[in-house]
Amino acid sequence: MNIAERFNEYRIMWVLVLFDLPTETKKDKKAYVDFRKNLQRDGFTMFQFSIYVRHCASQENAQVHIKRVKSFLPDYGKVGIMCITDKQFGDIEIFYGKKIQDAKPGEQQLELF
Repeated sequence: MNIAERFNEYRIMWVLVLFDLPTETKKDKKAYVDFRKNLQRDGFTMFQFSIYVRHCASQENAQVHIKRVKSFLPDYGKVGIMCITDKQFGDIEIFYGKKIQDAKPGEQQLELF
C-alpha cells in the first residue's frame, strides 16, 4: 500500500459515540461519569455534550475502539456508535447560532513504522 492510499480521506475513519444516559440517581450519575471518563481515556473528545468522536487511521483501527466502547457500556441508557469517513466528517457544517463556524482541522496521525 503506497502513502497516498494509507492517508486516503475515504480510508481514515472517525468513530462517533452518541449517548443519552439517565442521571436521576447517584448510581446513574456515577455510571454516566464513568462512561465519559472511559471514552476520554480511549482518546475520544467531546464534540457536543453527549457526542464524542475519535480519529482512527483505518477501519480496522476503528473496530478496535468500537469493541473497547462496547466493553464499558453502562447498564442503562441509549448508546449509538457510528463510523464515518474522514471525507464525510470534513463535510460537516457547524453553526453557532446562525453564524457558520469553520470546522477544526483534522488531526494529524503520526505513525512510527
